[in-house]
Amino acid sequence: MKKSVYWILAVVITLVLSVYQRVTGPTHPKSVTVEVNGEQYKVKLPRSGVQHDETVTLKGVPSDVDAQLHYRQYPTPNDYTTAEFSWNEGEWKADLPVQPVGGKLQYYITVGGKDYLADEPLLIRFRNDVPATILVPHILLMFAAMLFAVYTFLLVVTRKKYSKWLWITTGTLVVGGFIFGPLVQHAAFGPWWAGFPYDTDLTDNKTLLSFLFFAAALATLKWKYNRWVVGLAVLMMIAVFTIPHSMYGSEYDYETQQLGTGKG
Repeated sequence: MKKSVYWILAVVITLVLSVYQRVTGPTHPKSVTVEVNGEQYKVKLPRSGVQHDETVTLKGVPSDVDAQLHYRQYPTPNDYTTAEFSWNEGEWKADLPVQPVGGKLQYYITVGGKDYLADEPLLIRFRNDVPATILVPHILLMFAAMLFAVYTFLLVVTRKKYSKWLWITTGTLVVGGFIFGPLVQHAAFGPWWAGFPYDTDLTDNKTLLSFLFFAAALATLKWKYNRWVVGLAVLMMIAVFTIPHSMYGSEYDYETQQLGTGKG
């Protein structure tokens, strides 16, 4: 099999894994279908906000309807605050108030007198804006690490030479996850590292777990069963990276007024 075919397969598998991780994550916008005058409209509601008021937009919903936004700080027993959507520039818009870094709001909407997501309100978490100069390299490097890992796996299962790409995969993971990763974490929430042994941030911990498996693969590179170790390392990386991004991430505690980790 030609190396070009290996790369095509690696790219396809990596894209599928990346899209899955993205759409299943707790910060991905939530699609909700609302009904107005017998017509259905799909709107996207935000689940991640930066340090300014986050606007909720009911894009496409007609102007001849009443709509309300209900929100409260999470996790708190506070009553919901209700804000009216206003018709602005051809769209219904309402603002969720800015929260401390890591702070969350729980919210749902009412359109035409009908509640949507009232039984399972959405959570939106606020963070600092992350400069593209560190966010883009982090994303690209983590994507590249997964791509190289899958390519290495294909070399392993077809009994081709793979040691070079094992080193490249591990190096890319280290730079993306342990250099640019902490830079992104610090810019967004403050801490440089929120995984083991300091806290339970799932993103940091799954990066650490992947690295440990690849370190073991490198340490046993001359062992005759190293192919099995490398294969296990790649499968473990795929498994942990399919876990939704930002789960158990930084969360502001409104009672203690401190930043810790929560459920998403």
